[in-house]
Amino acid sequence: MTSATLSPSVEDYLKAVYSLNERGGAAGTSELARLLRVQPASVSGMIRRLAADGLLRHEPYRGVRLTDEGNREALKILRRHRIIETFLVRRLGYDWDDVHAEAERLEHAASERLIDRMAEALGHPATDPHGAPIPTRAGTIDPTPTRRLHEAAPGTRIVVRSVPDEDPLRLRYLKSVGLVPGAVAVVRAGGREGGPVKVAVEGGGEPLKIKRKVAGQVTVSEV
Repeated sequence: MTSATLSPSVEDYLKAVYSLNERGGAAGTSELARLLRVQPASVSGMIRRLAADGLLRHEPYRGVRLTDEGNREALKILRRHRIIETFLVRRLGYDWDDVHAEAERLEHAASERLIDRMAEALGHPATDPHGAPIPTRAGTIDPTPTRRLHEAAPGTRIVVRSVPDEDPLRLRYLKSVGLVPGAVAVVRAGGREGGPVKVAVEGGGEPLKIKRKVAGQVTVSEV
């Protein structure tokens, strides 16, 4: 199966599995059902189908992971999504909190030729408006030395690399407090024990308390 024959539903599943795997573990039925807003029974059926097609590997009691082929296809989908987001922000004047849903709709319809033209017009950007790396046309992505915000120890000086793009309200909040890609901050209290992460953004006001769930989706590197 190639990307030319993948249905929008299959593309959504591959992208969801990639997202969950990227956060540190196999994707379970309940996690996928919640992320995709479908019934667990539907997820189970799709997992069997994608495993038969060689796109997923099912690990009993541990969920699913992408095969090498599935990973390549997921990265191609992410490339379309992130280039569309970048084009909407840079060329059409969209705000960064207003592009995710639009890109979700457009990514299934956009041809590779159109995405290539967008990327060329943008100067082949390395990251999208939220700091996420943009995969190559071949379906690869350069590894970056990052960690999740909740993993940073207290006292660590960090630079924000990327933030989650799904929630417009959260994006507007992060922008209002300056916790955006490129921002430098100091971790005042870590989230390793399950609590919130307290960070002080350089040039900002009072230290911020970031919920551990959100901090687990913010990537950072030490400076």
